[in-house]
Amino acid sequence: MAGEQLKSAASLLLVLNFCMYVVVLGIGGWAMNRAIDHGFIIGPDFNLPAHFSPIYFPMGNAATGFFVMFALIAGVVGVASVISGFNHLRFWNADSLSAAASAATIAWTLTALAMGFACKEIELHIRNARLRTMEAFLIILTATQLMYIAAIHSAALRR
Repeated sequence: MAGEQLKSAASLLLVLNFCMYVVVLGIGGWAMNRAIDHGFIIGPDFNLPAHFSPIYFPMGNAATGFFVMFALIAGVVGVASVISGFNHLRFWNADSLSAAASAATIAWTLTALAMGFACKEIELHIRNARLRTMEAFLIILTATQLMYIAAIHSAALRR
């Protein structure tokens, strides 16, 4: 009985995490596209600005470039871990647990890294509403991804 409750909790967290990772990918994709379209133009007649950074974003602050890049990486790995997690939910045995747990743990560590850059971006202030939304989603995702990992591991201990 407890195993079924943990399975339903894990499936709920998996769907929630999938939706949140998709939102992070959408906002991060927008930010990356905007940075590419409105970034520095380097050509034969142009000089580099004094404080040139290859991770320049026309919105936000000095942490925005790192935040967006790591958020995109965490989002892609997070979606991949959700796919592995759905496979584990389908079989719900020890054979599928290791793949789901390792993918979820890697996604969680990358999400925690992106959350660290989100905290730095919050500390530096200047950012728009989309970046604030992505920061909030990554902070929440760090907690829900950890709860998902705990749910699938505690279900394995109960067997």
